Amino acid sequence: MEYDRFQEILQEEAEKIPEKFYEGLNGGVIISEETKLSPYAQNNDLYIAGQYLHSYQMGKQIVIYYGSMMRLFGYLDDEGMRREIARVLRHELKHHIEGRAGIRSLEKWDEEQIAAYLQRGLCAERKREK
Repeated sequence: MEYDRFQEILQEEAEKIPEKFYEGLNGGVIISEETKLSPYAQNNDLYIAGQYLHSYQMGKQIVIYYGSMMRLFGYLDDEGMRREIARVLRHELKHHIEGRAGIRSLEKWDEEQIAAYLQRGLCAERKREK
């Protein structure tokens, strides 16, 4: 999928979400062309598809990584990619909403997913050692 089409779909999906959920997201939703590996990636196989960022310089923003999305889901047709874009956007927006409310449930869920990924890697490594 070309970058322009990706951007168009992201815009369409973002417009489906009521504006009140974007309150306080002063940096908006942006697309980075980057393919971003997770710092936890063990075999260059764990990508960051989106991030909710909060800094004093840039404010609060959501970044969707086009390169990562293409690496993960580039085989999908437009509708499949639309579903993944919407899923990642809603996930990152939930981080924003929970952050405003002082809740960390999604952050904890993300941590559990990373722990499970790391555990799978350890199990696979142990099997190779036997």
